[in-house]
Amino acid sequence: MMMKKKITLITGTPGTGKTAVSRQLALKLNALHIDLGELVKRENLTSGTDKARDTLVVDIDKVSKRVQEIIKNCDCNVIIDGHYAIDVLPSENVDLVLVLRRNPDELKNIMEERGFREEKIYENLAAEILDVCLVDAISACGSEKVCEIDASNKGIERVAEEMLQILEGKKKCRVGIVDWLGKLEAESRLQLFLKDF
Repeated sequence: MMMKKKITLITGTPGTGKTAVSRQLALKLNALHIDLGELVKRENLTSGTDKARDTLVVDIDKVSKRVQEIIKNCDCNVIIDGHYAIDVLPSENVDLVLVLRRNPDELKNIMEERGFREEKIYENLAAEILDVCLVDAISACGSEKVCEIDASNKGIERVAEEMLQILEGKKKCRVGIVDWLGKLEAESRLQLFLKDF
């Protein structure tokens, strides 16, 4: 009897390390890795351009259909990464959602190094501080399927190993492990990160 393939989503604010960690985890598990950003660009699964943000607008219906085709034709476990990963599959098809978190100071440096525009940096920092990806994951899949991973000051290998321990049941799956809002408020630094609020 064939075992059911497991589908794991890895989400988080841009810059948290989703793709690099997903690749590493897929290698450890001998799983198929679907990088949504790369898939969208390669197969032109867009519906236009957001000129104000200077980004492509992802056609979630096209992406969802394509991801489901890929999964159907694969007899292995699947890891899907992208900050909108929770939008491409029905929650009943998802086994676990791993939400990567990163300290806003570190995240800001990463985005600056990658050449993000200032508006995009502060939009993403606000999303990280206000737990947007975590809240969206819980809303889409339920808290019992969602695990938060703090990737701050950790290398790719260490984060992938932590995820592997959760997937193997050796480490407890938890949410509520970071509180960037409370931390920055306590340090009187919140306004440095939430410029437009």
